Amino acid sequence: MRGPDPGPERTPGLDAGGGVPPGETPPGEAGTSAGISYPQRELRKGWGAMPIALIVVVTVLVAVGLIAMAVSLLA
Repeated sequence: MRGPDPGPERTPGLDAGGGVPPGETPPGEAGTSAGISYPQRELRKGWGAMPIALIVVVTVLVAVGLIAMAVSLLA
């Protein structure tokens, strides 16, 4: 499958060797999905229960440790 980019001989604004003269914009590339040969599976959306539980546990442990440090400094 060819992209919408024509060959260098048909692209306006290109020099004979395929270079771009000063002041011209080079031709764009083909689309990003041009080379996909099979449908991609969709990614799951959202977080699972285990990562959220782990984040909560670590946050609680850090908070308890900070509170314990503050109490020990005051005593």
